[in-house]
Amino acid sequence: MNNIRKLAEDLYYIGVSDRKIALFENVYPVKDGMSYNSYFLDDEKTVLFDTVDKACSGQFFDNVDSILNSRILDYLVINHLEPDHSALIKDVIKKYPKIKIVCNQKAKQMLYQFFEFDEDIENNFYIVKEGDSLNTGKHTLSFYMAPMVHWPETMVTYDIYNKTLFSADAFGSFGAINGNIFDLEVDFKDRLSEYRRYYSNIVGKYGVQVNMLLNKAKNLDINIICPLHGLVIKDNIDLLFEKYNLWANYKPERDSVLIAYASVYGGTQNAVEILANELSKLGVKNIKMYDVSHTHSSYIISDIFEYSKIVLASTTYNNSIFVKMENLINDIIHHNVQNRKFAIIENGSWACCCGDLIKDYLSKLKNIDFIGEKINIKSSLKKLQEDEIKLLAKELL
Repeated sequence: MNNIRKLAEDLYYIGVSDRKIALFENVYPVKDGMSYNSYFLDDEKTVLFDTVDKACSGQFFDNVDSILNSRILDYLVINHLEPDHSALIKDVIKKYPKIKIVCNQKAKQMLYQFFEFDEDIENNFYIVKEGDSLNTGKHTLSFYMAPMVHWPETMVTYDIYNKTLFSADAFGSFGAINGNIFDLEVDFKDRLSEYRRYYSNIVGKYGVQVNMLLNKAKNLDINIICPLHGLVIKDNIDLLFEKYNLWANYKPERDSVLIAYASVYGGTQNAVEILANELSKLGVKNIKMYDVSHTHSSYIISDIFEYSKIVLASTTYNNSIFVKMENLINDIIHHNVQNRKFAIIENGSWACCCGDLIKDYLSKLKNIDFIGEKINIKSSLKKLQEDEIKLLAKELL
């Protein structure tokens, strides 16, 4: 049986969802599964936009066979060559040996890195550059390069007739498609946290390149966004552009405090619990607190993209930073976090040194400030240090 949904005139969703997957890219928890979106344009010439992950090949080819109904597949547009979207390209070419492969020069190069083809496919390529177009009959497709959003070969495709942007990994989200494929069919604002988690962890490092794509997209009249993951966007295009503008420029959405701590025997946790209580008494709302040993860093990174002030509290471990906290800090650096204010709390029973190490790490970031003096705890917070906690709360405020 096929699983096809009409999206607009001549345009169909033929993607799949994987609910068995536990870790996307073998890193990010996806408790709600993952969608791999592929699209089909039924014009005088037939067009397939990207493929799906190999794990879902059966359903995908059922969809393709059904919608083609014994016709020839004329074009395959490759917007992004990451294997969760390209794994079945070789199978598609083998099945439709006369197909034209529409991609840029970088994608062509990388295609040969992933696959060895039994036949010579050089004559199958239809290489496009910035602003090139392809007429398929009623529809005209134009192509815009989007390097490092989030691979170097990435491009997006715009259908002038339907005013549809095939956005590759931009504007995507974690999570499977549960029947409702359009954003207007769900409580979209309830899904925003997964859009932020996807953006911050998958694309977040490349704010400059995302801004370049946003500037191109602003010049297009877009009615529909068809990403490679997540819902098809119709009602919330302006909202997503607004959020992407904040995220790409590393601007916090919320002026509040996020506390991430690493605690072995409870001393550090007790200190941040007291700090959070003091912040609340001062009127700070929506405080977030994470034990880095129990929460995957992708969720914390997502909230760091949202929050303006970050408290990192860690025990010293092996004469360094506690390993889970060090992993989080590395993620903060690797995702190019900017324009934030940090406060540091360190703990140690004999050779307390993690606070200075944390500050050294964070100093690699752009446009950050440190709030107050670091608080040094020897094993457990003492009554004499309550004033230090209260002062830090006021400085955070």
